[in-house]
Amino acid sequence: MADVPHVVVVGGGFAGLWATRALASAPVRITLLDRGNHHLFQPLLYQVATAGLSAPDIAAPLRHILRGQPNVTVLMGEAVAVDKAARNVQLANGTSIAYDTLLVCTGATHAYFGHDEWAPHAPGLKTLDDALAIRRRILTAFERAEAETDPARRAALLTFAVVGGGPTGVELAGTLAEIAHHTLRKEFRNIDPDNTRVLLLEAGPRVLSTFPEALSAKAMRSLARLGVDVRTGVPVSRIDASGLMLGEERIDAHTVLWAAGVAASPLARTLDVPLDRAGRVAVEPDLTLPGHPEIFVAGDLATVKWGERLVPGVAPAAKQMGSYVARVIRARLTNQAAPPPFGYKDFGNLATIGRRAAVVDLHGFRFSGYFAWAFWLIAHVFFLIGFRNRIVVLLDWAVAYWTYQRNARIVLGREQK
Repeated sequence: MADVPHVVVVGGGFAGLWATRALASAPVRITLLDRGNHHLFQPLLYQVATAGLSAPDIAAPLRHILRGQPNVTVLMGEAVAVDKAARNVQLANGTSIAYDTLLVCTGATHAYFGHDEWAPHAPGLKTLDDALAIRRRILTAFERAEAETDPARRAALLTFAVVGGGPTGVELAGTLAEIAHHTLRKEFRNIDPDNTRVLLLEAGPRVLSTFPEALSAKAMRSLARLGVDVRTGVPVSRIDASGLMLGEERIDAHTVLWAAGVAASPLARTLDVPLDRAGRVAVEPDLTLPGHPEIFVAGDLATVKWGERLVPGVAPAAKQMGSYVARVIRARLTNQAAPPPFGYKDFGNLATIGRRAAVVDLHGFRFSGYFAWAFWLIAHVFFLIGFRNRIVVLLDWAVAYWTYQRNARIVLGREQK
């Protein structure tokens, strides 16, 4: 296939994978480049971090997913720069990959609002490595508390603070409360996990700010029933190795988790175009780079207008962008008219708070509680990659529902904090 156009896709997330699969029968050769060897279902990443699921349950090898697509070559490597003039992608190992068409969709990373020194003390959740490190930190805190004799240090070990009241923060806080008050019951001799303190800290006026106020209020009540201490309206002003400052209040906490902000992948800076405050690229209506129709940017890396708002950085949006890019490329290959500008189809918002508690907003059809939780569960299982993953996740969730047990409670590696 050396004589057909070469499409390079950087990033094997939702946008990259959906674009690649949509070009399965196109007369192109595709190189899919990713730092890891797997596609990750990020919406369930917090379940790995809180020991509800194992890493393979929400991930699948890219080579396996694309094994039946002969026009794709999968490479594991890290892109560090894009040379627009030479039309190549430069890799961390010093090599480069030439392209005719390029799709950049390397996603987002953590943003600490100018306080990068907080990162070692408040890890974020974007990758499987992050999830496993957070799981280790959570489980080790209980183990250290069991051996601790000083009451103040023990209290700090049993204090968990989640910074950021979006869906990830709400899901983390609710699950941490369930672990403490149900999963670990009767397993320790020197501590009572019921004494665990879980805080959810949101600088804005309410949690789940992208949801209607009524659903946000219901989420707050569900969190309170789980025993989560929700604080809103006061920003975190400092995070260190022993805790944080919430305004002027000192909170001693061994485990602080970051769910407050994201920034686009640093690869965007090498495109030499204006970026927004989060480091994202303002693309043309067809998702191309201004002045470079051969370069597409999609997913969390792109700033895309959606009426008076911006397209949100969620999985459905990334999938739609990837599929749209494939349609544009196909139209060019056949000299057909380009499709109309990208239009985002909003399928609604979902967030789970804990056992039998969730909130759902589907174009004004809003509900919460058990039925919302069941809807959330079905939707997430449906969109998982692979039949095996769907079955395993369903079985794990069924066991957890009836027993409160979390079967992935294995501490791997050594805690660094």
